[in-house]
Order: sequence, then C-alpha cells, then structure tokens
Amino acid sequence: MIHVAIIGAGAIAPAHINGYLELSEHCKIVALCDIYPEKAEKLAKKHGLNVDIYNDYQQLAERKDIDLVSICTPPYTHADTAIALLNAGKHVLVEKPMASSLEECDAMNAAAKKNGKILSVVAQNRFRSPMMKLKHVLDSKLMGDIVHTQVDSYWWRGFCYYDLWWRGTWEKEGGGPTLNHAVHHIDILQWMNGMPSEITAVMSNAAHHNAEVEDISIAIGKYDNGGLVQITSSVIHHGEEQQLIFQGKNARVSVPWKVKASQSRQNGFPKDDPELEEKIQKLYDGQTDLQYEGHAGQIHDVLQAIQGKKSVLVDGLQGRQTLELITAIYQSASLRETVELPLTAASPFYTREGVLKFATHFYEKQTSIENFTDEAITTGGNYE
Repeated sequence: MIHVAIIGAGAIAPAHINGYLELSEHCKIVALCDIYPEKAEKLAKKHGLNVDIYNDYQQLAERKDIDLVSICTPPYTHADTAIALLNAGKHVLVEKPMASSLEECDAMNAAAKKNGKILSVVAQNRFRSPMMKLKHVLDSKLMGDIVHTQVDSYWWRGFCYYDLWWRGTWEKEGGGPTLNHAVHHIDILQWMNGMPSEITAVMSNAAHHNAEVEDISIAIGKYDNGGLVQITSSVIHHGEEQQLIFQGKNARVSVPWKVKASQSRQNGFPKDDPELEEKIQKLYDGQTDLQYEGHAGQIHDVLQAIQGKKSVLVDGLQGRQTLELITAIYQSASLRETVELPLTAASPFYTREGVLKFATHFYEKQTSIENFTDEAITTGGNYE
C-alpha cells in the first residue's frame, strides 16, 4: 500500500483526494498539510479522511512512512517544496505549472535524478479518452505533416479572482492565464506536435486592473517544417470554449472531436475525401476509453511507475518543456521580440529574478484577501 500526503488544501486539492480515493486499493491518504490547518481539517472532514494534519511540509518530509506527496500549493512554492521532499526520499506529483522558472525546473529534475525518485507534473487533460485517441490519430501520420495548429485556451474569471493574496503577481503566481490556465493546452500541444522553433507573442491586461499579470496573450509559433501554431490564452472569454485543431496536409482533426479531409480538384479547389475521413474515424473509434481519467488517470500512472510497471507519462522533463514554451511567450511579449527555442540559461527569463525584472507589469495589485468562501471552480472544457 502506497502512503500518500497532500500539501495544500485549496481549490485543486479535492481533485487529488478524489483521485486517490478512486484508487484506494493501491494507496492510502495519511496526511494533509496547509499553512491554514483549519482548511486541511475541513477538507479531511468533508471527504471522510482519517489523517494527520500539519501546517509545515517539513514535518511530512521527516515521516518515513510517506511514499508519495501531491503538491497543490501556489506556483512560487513548488520548487523548494518538491526538492525538499525528493531529498527526503519521497516521490512527488506537483500541480501545474511545474515551477516559476526554468532554473527551478532544472533544480527539481536534478533532485529527482540524484535521489532516484519519480517527479511527475500534473497534466490531467492528457489522461482523457478523447485526448489519448487524438494522440493516436496524430501518431498514425494519416493526416500528413501538420501545417497549422489552433490552440484556444478560453477561460473567464471575474475581476475579484485576483484578490486572492497570491494571485495576480509575478512573484507568487508567476504569470496570468498563459501560465496558470493555458498550461493545460500548451502541454497538449507540445506533447502531440512537439516544440516550435520560434515564438512571437503579444499580451495585455484588458479587464483585471487589480493584477500585475496579463489576462490575455496571443502567440504565433513556427516549426522547422514551416508549420505554424497560434495560441490564445485568456481569462476574458465568456463561455470558456476550449479546443485544439490540427490541420494536416491531408486532413484536420480536433478536440472536441471532428474530422474533415479534402482532396484537390484539377483546378486546386477542394473536394471531400470520405475514404480518408472514414479511415481516420475508424482509427479514433477503435481506441478503448481509459479506465481512469483526469487526475485519477494521472495518479494511476504515477502509482504504476512507483510499482515499477511503467515510466510516468508526464515527468519533470515534460513539465519543463511546457514551461519553456510559456516562458518564451512571456519573453517575446515583454521584450517585443521573436524568441528562438530551445531556451537556455542565457535567456533573460531563465531565473525567477529575470522574470520579475523583465516581465511586463500591467497594474499594481490593490486588494489582497486570505481566502474565498466560495469553493466552486471550473477546471476545463468538454473534449468529447
């Protein structure tokens, strides 16, 4: 039985708790930790957990019986917390984004390697049946080379969203929706189609004047084969429609799922290619649904890795790569330049200090509250 602890009792913690409870044959939650222990106690009571409550993660590090720790705290705490736990011999599942800087990602990966422990970064949307099926279709190459990808990471958050004490600042949240919301879809993009070779981006704060960070960014990436990707990251879109569309030379596919294929007429205009559409649809339909989805799916993946049955799908290197693409967007938008990938330690945005120095500060944070009483959150779109 794998013993689990969870650090952070905020909005995303229940997703981890429910995931572990769904896999109770393999694991057991033994501890919750939060700087506000009353929040942890309330969460434990709500989920019927008989656990120890802590207000300092160092106390968890000292416990020898804990095998795996979920980190569900604000981004600026991820690196120090993960490194301490890895050095204490724990496996770590850390919420997105992996850290506040690439330098921190590198330090986390070094700690995981040094201690021989698993470091996995939450990317729960990979663990959804439509995403896995789409990945299988793309890997088949039936579509031909991908020439254009459209990533619409549309969310909506009210003005008061950034009143929470750690949100809306480059120091503590690390960025706006590009980092904290679109990270889901940017991760899917780089997993399915790889990293572009350059990024050009703009960003703005159009509706949240109580935050230093952006509330919308638009980026264009270019691949070595000439393909382009456009990425919109936003918390100002009503309806929160989210999609990824991959246009290949032979066909297009997307989540939510849609397939369309065209052939060229003699004059260059399109005609339908129902044979290819049928072949792609058959390949998509032939993939079985996942047994566990979302956070439960990723937790199952991590538990299997701990048991030596497989490697984790989303390790620290994958987590770093997603942050690298996001960092390139911030660097391009802030410095008004096209940024070449991969980013190295020479990037002005490689360190947290560099981000704080060079990132565009739109407004000063005016309001700061400790906690919201409303616990309702939205966690993503419908990918069916």
